[in-house]
Amino acid sequence: MLGTTLLLLLGLLALSLPVAAALGVLGLLLEQLYSSMPLSLAMGEVAWSASRDFLLVSIPMFVLLGEILLRSGVAERMYGAMVKWLSWLPGGLMHSNIGACAVFAATSGSSVATAATVGTVALPLVKRHGYNERLFLGTLAAGGTLGILIPPSINIIIYAVLTDTSIPKLYLAAIIPGLTLAGLFMALVVVACLVRPAWGGTPLRTSWGERIASLPDLLPPLGIFLVVVGSIYAGLATPTEAASLGVLAALILAACFRRLTLKMMIEAFENTMRTTAMIMLIIVAAYFLNFVITAIGLTGMITNAVSGLGLSPYAMLVVVVVFYLVLGCFMETLSMMITTIPIIAPVMVALGFDPIWLGVIIVILIEAALITPPVGLNLYVVQSLRAGGRLDDVIVGALPFVLSMLVMILLLALFPGLALWLPSLFRT
Repeated sequence: MLGTTLLLLLGLLALSLPVAAALGVLGLLLEQLYSSMPLSLAMGEVAWSASRDFLLVSIPMFVLLGEILLRSGVAERMYGAMVKWLSWLPGGLMHSNIGACAVFAATSGSSVATAATVGTVALPLVKRHGYNERLFLGTLAAGGTLGILIPPSINIIIYAVLTDTSIPKLYLAAIIPGLTLAGLFMALVVVACLVRPAWGGTPLRTSWGERIASLPDLLPPLGIFLVVVGSIYAGLATPTEAASLGVLAALILAACFRRLTLKMMIEAFENTMRTTAMIMLIIVAAYFLNFVITAIGLTGMITNAVSGLGLSPYAMLVVVVVFYLVLGCFMETLSMMITTIPIIAPVMVALGFDPIWLGVIIVILIEAALITPPVGLNLYVVQSLRAGGRLDDVIVGALPFVLSMLVMILLLALFPGLALWLPSLFRT
């Protein structure tokens, strides 16, 4: 049954069906093959149950927040400040790419918005300063993945909904690993540019006076972060309400920068509706698929099969890491989370792993899926921003950063406190 399910899913994706359609059709096919009951009659109830969760209202709010910031001029100012502070390192502007992605990730819950925003500002500088184009593109694609780890994060919200886990604790757990992962990305660039100095481009000279003068340009992202995340921990707002406060703060910033126009708002609303519709359709389809595979007993079969392997907890962790790395090459990240977490999370928690810690591990693995071909979404986002060139350049530049993610997972396995220390200070 499991082999048939995987073959059907891969076949549907190979037909280039939209992910939501592939998941829904797979559910209907499994119903016809293995169920004696008309499970499709419950599709309406499943769709209603999947879409009425109050936490999911935060998704369009965070998407809208990213869309407004994308058009408000915050990104250009933030990137300019990062250039002044980080360009002295071996690799120059590539560190600014990663640093700007990390800062922007703290204002937007979307990796696509992060990669698109920073990439739009940074790409024109590649040839002007003589950087290795592949590595430069890789820093944008990999740096953009920080958008789903550093809070606020849409993917962390999805994990919390699926596992009934505290969003505030998950946000706290992701802060140190997110910043550490950004540091590992930068370390990779430093090593690459020390080995091949020509890859680092032309060094930029910046005075301390210019650096200090640029500090106010870093304040808007910090302000958004404090409004969104700070309001949650101060007990002033739920995650959904905090996302709405973030949108209000972004509108105020856009007005201050004289970018708040009717045209800008229409574009932001259109893109928000388009992205939200895609996300929610995937959620509804994946919930229906989960309902079907549970009803036909596939979930129980997988759980029993895994339990019967007799693997130690950390051997099982290795299996999960390999599983997500392979699956990430074929499935879109959101659908991968929704279809696998209800099965994998209970097994891992039963083996003694903390669900908060596990959430950080899974989100990092989802990050890796964003930059692994052929389905890595961030690869296509960065490629779409280029005037020309092959997708291969982005792929080759991004793949070394998967190693940094694996190092981060190893660090979390050796030192779980990297994720669990901050949540332990928070009491619910």
